[in-house]
Amino acid sequence: MNKSDLITLNAAAIWASEYTNKAVTISNISYLVQYALIDKVINNGVAYVSKSDLKKYYDKNKIEINWKNKLGNDLNWKLSFDNLKEADTTKHVHRIHPYKGKFIPQLVEYFIDSHTDEFKRDIYFKENDIIFDPFCGSGTTLVQANELGINAIGVDISEFNSMISNCKIREIDLISLENIVNILTDKLECYIKPSLEFEDELNNKLMEFNEINFNILDYKKKVRDKKIDSKIYGKEKEEEFLIIYNDLIKKYNIKLYNDNNNSFICKWFIPSIVNELNYINNLINSINDVKIKSILQIILSRTMRSCRATTHSDLGTLLKPITYTYYCRKHYKICKPLFSIIKWWKKYSIDTIKRLYEFNSLRTNTYQLCITGDSRNIDIFNEIKIYDNVFYDILKNKRINGIFTSPPYIGLIDYHEQHAYAYDLFSFNRNDNFEIGSLSKGTSLNAKKEYTEDISRVLLNAKKYMIDDYNVFIVANDKYNLYPDIAYKSNMKIVNTFKRPVLNRVEKDKSAYSEIIFHLKEL
Repeated sequence: MNKSDLITLNAAAIWASEYTNKAVTISNISYLVQYALIDKVINNGVAYVSKSDLKKYYDKNKIEINWKNKLGNDLNWKLSFDNLKEADTTKHVHRIHPYKGKFIPQLVEYFIDSHTDEFKRDIYFKENDIIFDPFCGSGTTLVQANELGINAIGVDISEFNSMISNCKIREIDLISLENIVNILTDKLECYIKPSLEFEDELNNKLMEFNEINFNILDYKKKVRDKKIDSKIYGKEKEEEFLIIYNDLIKKYNIKLYNDNNNSFICKWFIPSIVNELNYINNLINSINDVKIKSILQIILSRTMRSCRATTHSDLGTLLKPITYTYYCRKHYKICKPLFSIIKWWKKYSIDTIKRLYEFNSLRTNTYQLCITGDSRNIDIFNEIKIYDNVFYDILKNKRINGIFTSPPYIGLIDYHEQHAYAYDLFSFNRNDNFEIGSLSKGTSLNAKKEYTEDISRVLLNAKKYMIDDYNVFIVANDKYNLYPDIAYKSNMKIVNTFKRPVLNRVEKDKSAYSEIIFHLKEL
């Protein structure tokens, strides 16, 4: 490496900020080093990196031109939000529970924010307006409406989705929540204390093994440079550690399988995890405050998801239960299944409370509510009246100004099944058969026809409650070109489309991908 090419981490951050025209911090540079994306040199105790390495890295990440070549020059790159960090797109309550298929809050802000900026020409909504999201999902529209001083109503066919949404936007007594969480955590620690010896010994042996065989920076660099075949080496070490693991399982007489696997929980969780989940869930069920109880269920559900008996790289899409140690492609070392929920329960309890406090500091005095129901036929006003008379009076006098939503993409996700573990534990009612465009229905000609009819019915039903000069925004990946027909059947017209590059996808497929935001008005 050329010495004249070396710069300090501080200088690297300054150079990269100028080169990319966006803020790059020392932490960003350290991340590149930590994950062996660029090399580091230590000289007299000072860390240096190569400016040439940096340039190569950032050149590879200048994707706008490549994406436009693949997807067309009509891509609206402003809507890529490529200047944002993950912490921005998952701010405050938006990350209190994982959810497939949600849009980022900045996309909602762009279309419903009434404050002009250098990019926007038209204002579609103003403060104290009312917005409707008929496919509320995890409540992104509702949360951002609150931040911007706009009232909002959500409807979702999934009882669990409605709970996530309402937990994000409800005001609750956070001090009481903290006290109850501390009590539950203390009880859980006492409950699991007898079984900690096994996991302590397993963790120690695993740490020692990984330190010897997977020196992370050196190992990642060798894998990247193709000096080590990670599949072959990882498999060898996986089999080597399995001998140690199996000896410990025998020593402590650890049970790896439930007596039956008829339920999702019994199939995907190790018996000790099942016992702890049932224990803490019984404690939560004894709490009378419905709002606090719901938040605790969200924390427990988030904890459950991280404790499923699967590999770290397959958490998003379960393949098969894993009850043994394995070579982890995500972490470049030997990892293990979990035998206790305590680590994640503590982590997510702290994180959830912190995020609720953050959102409280931004909260406006407006109304938001998500109702469990079918947007094709729900009587929105009557349902709101059941829950909140004040909001109902506002609705009667003002009516709904428009929609911002993202319907299910046809044949892509089974929305109930993605949270099957929570439905099992909490015994919530499932409405799978009423999902629109679910994965199980496929993308046949009949499925497309049914999808078109269903989305049209949702829009026609919503129009009963909206003002005449409404604005409807629908986020969709319309690869089957269904939305022109949907608009026609809803007696609406598409007045504009915004083609948005989607950069931060959670799926393993990172190829160029876009979605359309359709702007519809009355025909």
